[in-house]
Amino acid sequence: VQLQASGGGSVQSGGSLRLSCAASGANLRSFNLGWFRLAPGKEREGVACISSGDRGTDVRDSVKDRFTISRDKAKNMLWLQMHSLKPEDTAVYYCNGRTTSWSGIYDYWGQGTLVTVSS
Repeated sequence: VQLQASGGGSVQSGGSLRLSCAASGANLRSFNLGWFRLAPGKEREGVACISSGDRGTDVRDSVKDRFTISRDKAKNMLWLQMHSLKPEDTAVYYCNGRTTSWSGIYDYWGQGTLVTVSS
């Protein structure tokens, strides 16, 4: 499974970006998908996730009402729509796909896309 993240860039505070994650090598229908970010000097944190069964989404409190995660199972795509961006959102964003089987839990990661928000 390969995940390719894109859509990062530099924006001013209050701006918007839409991150995309394209998958190849497997159909992600059965995967739980998510976005994580890694900011300088900080630990990696989960930003948003969406379940395989479309049972719902979850976003961390600091981005709630600003970020929306969505997926298209037919297109094997994942997105993160980000509005009202703040300087503290600056980070490298990674898409993640997780699946489980009898042999364990498997995580797959995209290469990361840099989001820079200036004040």
